[in-house]
Formats: sequence, structure tokens, C-alpha cells
Amino acid sequence: MPPPFRFSARTNWETAETELSRALRERREAGLPLFDLTASNPTQCGFKYDEAAILSPLAAREALLYDPNPQGILQAREAVCGYYRDHGAAVDPSQIFLTTSTSEAYSYVFRLLCDPGDEVLIAQPSYPLFDFLAALDDVKLVPYGLFYDYGWHLDIKALRNRITPRTRAIALVHPNNPTGHFTKAHERAQLEELCSEHNLALIVDEVFLDYPLRATGSSFAIGPHPALTFVLSGLSKIAGLPQMKSAWIAAFGPDEALQQSLTSLEVIADTFLSMNAPIQYAMPHWLMHSHAIQQQISQRTVANLETLDALLAEQTMITRLEVEAGWYATLRIPAIRSDEETAIRFIRESGVSTHPGYFFGFACDGWLIVSLLTQEMCFITGMKAIVCMLNEP
Repeated sequence: MPPPFRFSARTNWETAETELSRALRERREAGLPLFDLTASNPTQCGFKYDEAAILSPLAAREALLYDPNPQGILQAREAVCGYYRDHGAAVDPSQIFLTTSTSEAYSYVFRLLCDPGDEVLIAQPSYPLFDFLAALDDVKLVPYGLFYDYGWHLDIKALRNRITPRTRAIALVHPNNPTGHFTKAHERAQLEELCSEHNLALIVDEVFLDYPLRATGSSFAIGPHPALTFVLSGLSKIAGLPQMKSAWIAAFGPDEALQQSLTSLEVIADTFLSMNAPIQYAMPHWLMHSHAIQQQISQRTVANLETLDALLAEQTMITRLEVEAGWYATLRIPAIRSDEETAIRFIRESGVSTHPGYFFGFACDGWLIVSLLTQEMCFITGMKAIVCMLNEP
């Protein structure tokens, strides 16, 4: 009998159903109500989309023509430049590479910068998708901590101590997901100094830039750029259109390094040519009309944050950490049991789904993450149940 077929070690993931997933599945199969406080897909959160305005650009006659430009068609890249112009940044279309998602954009940049086994420093807490992306590109992620002291902050000293001869880049999400932390001007200056000193690149994910709550932050596309910098974003968040699969890389930096990056990225992009023509021709229209959905999302997140604060003001067992932007709120809860056990209990006893803190890389128990994107009545009902359960005698 032959031995089992051998697959790549990079795909050796643990895919068995977790207790948390099982609790959710059993709840749904039983037909019981579920109050989902993990919502992240705006197309399923009750917002009003102008269907005709969104779909009509896909029928553009130009979409029948094939223009295999590795960077993407010019008018789409010019529209991206217009987006950054509205944010106060001067960007040339030659600096833009279109991708189908920010995940693909990360992969392009990882391949550009890293040989197998090289390292990228990534903030914690942060979104867990990075682990899978790095593994698929044979890149090692090294976490560096954000710390909380009346707001979130970068620990530059701790970050510096994580740098090794294999380190190739520092990655951050601006504003962070889920903490909502905007990288401040002095933190950016320290990061750029650190990158210049150690010849590292800076990778900045700005998908939540257009959703400030308690503060505003400037795009890293605004110069100058003393370090090689790659700014990533896309229409999943900007226009609330995750299904349209449209994103980009904007590259900046010192001339020689920038030109080499543009040349190499062109080869990488030309190898895959993944962006389809109808989406590219529709991008200028979607970017131009993105403010309507942004306004709806912002109104929802602000209203839910106010509701959350009102509920928390009436009890003492749960506190909320400061959040400056984005779609999530971080809650500090009693660490009586593990975060996963707490989240499972919420599902089974009250039908409320939340993210346990470890999902985003919190190092200890006592954390829950809830989505401010959730429809208002669902959010109110779910949060009332959480407050009641955690404050019961």
C-alpha cells in the first residue's frame, strides 16, 4: 500500500471544525435566532445600494477590448490617483498597480521583497488573514505589540528589538483592525526612520481610512517618503463592494528603490494579469460615487458606538477601549474563562455571535471584539444580552 500523498507544508493547516464554529452551525441548523455581532460584509448589513448605478458601468463597450497592461488600464489608475488627491496626496498613475484584492496586493509585495524564510514585522493585535498570506508566500511573520494607555500606541523600542538580518519590511494597518488605532505623525516619522536605518520597506494597509470615528488620520500616500513604502487599499471598504474584487498597490520612496520596485512589480503583475476588464472600466464610476455608502456606514458605526457606550455606562463589568476609526469595538471583559468559552456560551445561551480576542492576536483572555457594522436592532439586542450575562450574579 503506497504512503499517503504528500502535500506542500505551506498548506498544512488545521481545518477541523472548532468548538466555536460547531456552536454557530448547531444554532443555525436548529433554526434558532442568531444575533451576529461579527458582521464585516456591508452587502449583507442592510445598506441601500443603487443597483443600476453600480451594475451599469459593467456593460461598458470598452470592456469587450483586451488591454493587457500589467498595471491596469490607465483610466482606472487615474481614478485611484483622484481618490488620493481628495486625501491630499499627489500620486502618478505610474505608481499604481491594480489587483483583485488587498490580499493579492500583499502577496505581490511579499514576493517583491522577500526570499523564502525572510521576515515581515506585523502589529498585534491585527487581522488573522496575514498568517495565511505569509505562509503561502513562504514569509515568516514576526509580531510586534501595540500597547494600550488611554489609547493605542506603537512601541518603537520593542519594534526595533524585533529586527533581524532576515527582516525585510514592517507592515501596519492604518487605521488598525480591530483596534481602530490611527498611526500618528510622530509614529510614522519613527517608523520611516527605522526603515531607512535598516533598509526596510513599509507596507501600509489603509482600507479603513475613510471611516473615522473619534479621530482622523492622513494617508501614507502623502509625502515625503524617505523609506520605500507600499500603500494598499481597495473598493471592498471604500465603496462597500467586496464582491467586485478591486484593489491596488501605490508605491512610493527614494528614486532608485522606487524604480526597481516598479519594474519588478510590473513583471509580477504581468505574470498573473488577474484584474478583469469590466471591473477596471467600472472603477472610476464606483470611486466617484463611493461617498453615499460611506455616509451610510459611518452613520451606522457612530450610532452603534453611542448605543454601546450608553449600555456600558449602566454597568461595571465591561469596559470599551478607545477606538478612533474602523468598524469594530474592543471590549474588556472579566477573564473568568477563556475568550473562546465565553464566545461559545454567548452563542448557546443567548444566540449572540462575537469574536474572541485571540482571533485578532490578543495574548491573554478577557477580550471580545464586536462589529459596529451590525444592523442597529441586532446590535442593541445582542449587546444587551452580553451585558446581562456578564453582569449576572
